Amino acid sequence: MTFTKDTTIGEALRADRRTAIVFNMMGMHCIGCPMSSGETVEEACAVHGVDVETIVKQLNSLTADN
Repeated sequence: MTFTKDTTIGEALRADRRTAIVFNMMGMHCIGCPMSSGETVEEACAVHGVDVETIVKQLNSLTADN
């Protein structure tokens, strides 16, 4: 899967559980949040003050290592 700013947190977590590590490292503890299933990476970044391009790169880098 290729992650984009429009990928929901829920989709990312279902695609690869290791994405939780990226979210946690950026201070985005989205795993247990009820909003995560429908919230996009971009929306979560806006709420948490995180650069969306940085997170998307990290997510794609993590899964590219498979």
